[in-house]
Amino acid sequence: MSGIKVVATNRKAAFDYHLEDRYEAGLILMGTEIKSIRAGRVNLKEGYVQPRAGELWLTNVHIAPYDPAGRYGHEPRRPRKLLLHRREINRLVSRVQERGYTIVPLRMYLKGGRAKVEIALARGKRQYDKRQTIAKRDAQREIERALKERHDGR
Repeated sequence: MSGIKVVATNRKAAFDYHLEDRYEAGLILMGTEIKSIRAGRVNLKEGYVQPRAGELWLTNVHIAPYDPAGRYGHEPRRPRKLLLHRREINRLVSRVQERGYTIVPLRMYLKGGRAKVEIALARGKRQYDKRQTIAKRDAQREIERALKERHDGR
């Protein structure tokens, strides 16, 4: 079993949502999609997970077309079925039916030669929460800068 190679991350997810439970899910892909994923040509930014007929589908994630495939390639934003245990799917679907919850992809990676996606149950942040996050990040940056200057100046 080989290590994990992260292909794409959704950095905006932690800014826009309060992340709660995290899950690792497999993906059902076409051959040209896995080749594009291995090349790192994936964008998770606008992606989300949608429950449909007792299954979870990764929607609006852009996997770039694999050029050598020509016209036999795949559609970049097609919905892709996620593979999880039935218990996990049922838990996620019941939480999504509650008001305010959604499921977002956090990162896509290769693990043992297979594409996996890390998804999280998330609740949307309000505007003031986002401002608070920015303020904390700026304050932390100022502290680090002051400590560095103090350490360098001796």
